Amino acid sequence: MNNFVYQNPTKLIFGKGQLDVLPKEVEKYGKKVLLVYGGGSIKRNGIYDNVLSKLAEIGAEVHELSGVEPNPRISTVREGVAICKKEGIEFVLAIGGGSTIDCTKAIAVGAKTDVDMWDVVTKKAKATGALPFGTVLTLAATGSEMNAGSVITNWEINEKHGWGSAYSFPKFSILDPEHTFSVPTNQTVYGIVDIMSHVLEHYFHQTTNTPIQDRFCESILLTVIETAPKLLEDLENYEHRETIMLAGTLALNNMLNMGYQGDWATHNLEHAVSAVHDIPHGGGLAILFPNWMKHVLDDENAARLKQLAVRVFDVDPSGKSEEEVALEGIESLRSFWKSIGAPSTLADYNIDESSVEIMAEKTVVARPEFGVFKKLDKQDSIKIFKASL
Repeated sequence: MNNFVYQNPTKLIFGKGQLDVLPKEVEKYGKKVLLVYGGGSIKRNGIYDNVLSKLAEIGAEVHELSGVEPNPRISTVREGVAICKKEGIEFVLAIGGGSTIDCTKAIAVGAKTDVDMWDVVTKKAKATGALPFGTVLTLAATGSEMNAGSVITNWEINEKHGWGSAYSFPKFSILDPEHTFSVPTNQTVYGIVDIMSHVLEHYFHQTTNTPIQDRFCESILLTVIETAPKLLEDLENYEHRETIMLAGTLALNNMLNMGYQGDWATHNLEHAVSAVHDIPHGGGLAILFPNWMKHVLDDENAARLKQLAVRVFDVDPSGKSEEEVALEGIESLRSFWKSIGAPSTLADYNIDESSVEIMAEKTVVARPEFGVFKKLDKQDSIKIFKASL
């Protein structure tokens, strides 16, 4: 493995009833609070009222930014930045899933810079600071509650980019599994796919001697595969929600990839699709990941794909080539995602060949080649998109 330094400054507050600590945690940073959230679900399920009552305990002055999109947009970020600067906001609190948290990260950084946040997102400018911010997680999926990453969409030019900085870690994140009880089946499925995809992105790399990291990844995948069907049968089961919620955090808090860099090509491909078509991130990943795996499968990469097939999907390797075992593993992944209700083709979102070219162009906006496990270019993107139709 490679040399590495691991540091994660986010305080993780996990378990039932942990919202009670919110006043104490917020008060450390100030009482002028911007509340950031998406649609009306947090008002219907009572989380919104509970948060307001907790903030009232410290006499907080609360401002609000609602309506954060599932693929959060730079226009919404700019709106939040303007509120922070106008009102002298001291702390930003995200209530929601990864999209709300990603938007909040951009708002917090944008509030401490004079440049437009899209320039930071596209790496034309660097983050120079951030307002302190925290999260109350309501959807297990992205892991954004315990990392510095964020993905923002510019709908005006149909681009979607990931970014991050040393300043974009939450100060704290409150994770109560009961806050995810009201998440509907389809969003729960997308979250499960997203969690597994993050682990798989870590898993596919070319660094040698990573047996501990491999087993970490495999154990999370096995646990999610075991738990997901049971959760989907009982959406308000605390133990199942608890397991999936912790899996989502561990999948992307940089613990799994100590000593190496994962691939992330499939995320790059999905960002291009949803930048053009605004589809759910987890749905796009379910479609693209198996097709990316088949595309990169060759003599050099077959051993790792075989290892996944045998260790996670229990494929019997007897009398089979590495490639044959790998292909069985890929189909096992596809079948599992289909079995829990995830989409399997771009046609499921009414996407046809007419937009393949523009989506492929979006995959190479930042750089002509992408991926670590195997380098890809625009022509590779076209082939994967066509295989996904």
